[in-house]
Amino acid sequence: MTINPMAGKPAPASLLVNVPRLVCAYYADAPDPSVADQKVAFGTSGHRGSSLQRSFNEAHILAITQAIVMYRSQQGITGPLFLGMDTHALSEPAFISALEVLGAHGVTVMIPDEHTDYTPTPVISHAILTYNRGKPSALADGIVITPSHNPPDSGGFKYNPPNGGPADTAVTSWIENKANELLSKKLEGVRRMPYHQARKLPTTHPHDYLHAYVDDLPAVIDLDTIRASGVHMGVDPLGGAGVHYWPLIADQYKLDLTITNDAVDPTFRFMTLDWDGKIRMDPSSPNAMQRLIALKERFDIAFACDTDHDRHGVVTRSAGLMPPNHYLTAAAHYLFSNRPKWSPKATIGKTVVTSMMLDKVAEQLGRKSYETPVGFKWFVDGLVDGSLGFVCEESAGAALLRRDGSVWTTDKDGITAALLAGEITARLGKDPSQLYADLTEKLGNPAYERVDAPADAAQRKALSKLSGEQIKSATLAGEKITSVLTKAPGNDAAIGGVKVITATGWFAARPSGTESIYKIYAESLRGPDHLQQIFSEAQQIVGAALAGVS
Repeated sequence: MTINPMAGKPAPASLLVNVPRLVCAYYADAPDPSVADQKVAFGTSGHRGSSLQRSFNEAHILAITQAIVMYRSQQGITGPLFLGMDTHALSEPAFISALEVLGAHGVTVMIPDEHTDYTPTPVISHAILTYNRGKPSALADGIVITPSHNPPDSGGFKYNPPNGGPADTAVTSWIENKANELLSKKLEGVRRMPYHQARKLPTTHPHDYLHAYVDDLPAVIDLDTIRASGVHMGVDPLGGAGVHYWPLIADQYKLDLTITNDAVDPTFRFMTLDWDGKIRMDPSSPNAMQRLIALKERFDIAFACDTDHDRHGVVTRSAGLMPPNHYLTAAAHYLFSNRPKWSPKATIGKTVVTSMMLDKVAEQLGRKSYETPVGFKWFVDGLVDGSLGFVCEESAGAALLRRDGSVWTTDKDGITAALLAGEITARLGKDPSQLYADLTEKLGNPAYERVDAPADAAQRKALSKLSGEQIKSATLAGEKITSVLTKAPGNDAAIGGVKVITATGWFAARPSGTESIYKIYAESLRGPDHLQQIFSEAQQIVGAALAGVS
């Protein structure tokens, strides 16, 4: 992976998105449904694209929303639909388009009230689950308008069914196919009404997302212990949907919590550039997080969340920005040691590309680990029934149960993951980096890395079909290959790539579901040199698979 020379530096004016042009393109440009990159395509987290590439335009959102209305009717979903958006420039136009269609169909829609215009992804999940608790019918669902941490010119649109989590593949495939059918018919069959009328409908209700979520936080995080300890915390919302949540959390629970940046700017000009020289609100990226890392000496613990606040980044005074796998490992160990009301059979959920340290922690604690493909949808059922206590993915997404062992959210929650870092520090008298260091003394200290590289749609498709038969070698980095996986061991679902495992290391290769890149992940218990050997051979395998693809 070639690091851009501007990585980690403030974004220059020349890289800032032209917001008027972006929004104009949303309304003025129409996608060509015969072009693959301009069709509706649900990845691991909904449909994403940019109006400048004709992959996220008004036509897409009208078609997807109409398809969701049709899906709700087919499934008998008659409760309210919770609708929220993040701070990306394309989110508000998409919100308007969605409400125009939902209003025209008489759907009861819960929109943000006067307290805040923006709604984090986990808050939507929490709202759905809270409404549906104990109800046998007339269940609620939701739409989250966000491209997560993706660059400022991006838009995203995600459907959450009544279980509160990301829709599974069967649901998204149905919605995707129906939306593309509507696009091919030039939106014939799409019903909409003027936005100002939709806002005034008796079926459109303001909902206090902010207080409903913040008031319930003590059910999942021990805020009393944080307050009593006086742990000094800092948070950077990265200009995202949680910007109004953190001041209320600090004030309501009397926490020593400083908001280091309360700016909301759709250009995200306050960010430092990511590895590839792009603006990306990724709280796990050392390059993107330079401003908060520079403040680490001011706080006992600091954290940030991405634009829709479903991902987290943790900065400790002792070690700086924690790699996601390090924090997830420390969090899992802490939670299963300090949540006595959780089921003794509750397990740790992890994706196939998340650190093997979580497997070792599970074994040490007498628990099991449950390994799935990438995508939070695979954890939803286990969170609902309490069989999964803590679930996570290497890209810094996590969710945990309430302290009583019941479901909190079924989508990633960066807010609670961040606050948990404060709880760990307060209760243990050591920060999560120090806790992780203690664990490595007992369990080993693996070297882990992920490499991203550009890949077009054809290359990503080829990589997703990589099979065990294409792994010709019997060894990897000098060790015998013990298994080659194309399906996850936890649920036997397709990985969408391949994972190759030896006694002390592994690599996995898969295409991104949201960006024009592919990813190689690798980990070694034998240190950085062995890790680089694994990477070298992994890249040869991936290169061969992509050879000749255009």
